[in-house]
Amino acid sequence: MKTILLATLPLSALILTPAFAQTETNTETSTASTETKEEKKAKPEKITDRRHPDYIRCKRESIIGSLSRKRRVCLTNREWAQVSRDQNRLSRELAEDNTSRGNVN
Repeated sequence: MKTILLATLPLSALILTPAFAQTETNTETSTASTETKEEKKAKPEKITDRRHPDYIRCKRESIIGSLSRKRRVCLTNREWAQVSRDQNRLSRELAEDNTSRGNVN
């Protein structure tokens, strides 16, 4: 009788171990889920001022080689300003490179 009891103790320990582990993970996930709910509540408010640098503005751009296809590009006002500066700089450089400078000795 003692040998049967001693033989079943390790088996019962193996069977009960996942049950204990499962209850620990359940408490961890419930804690994590409450944290994510609090993080969702802490989201910053949506920016409604269209002149704000972080306001996201979307524009439709034509795809080169197509008459009807358009592509939607969404950037912040700050990023649109940088794109505009880059495009102006490139077009200015192109215009300066292609103008005649007369006789340069």
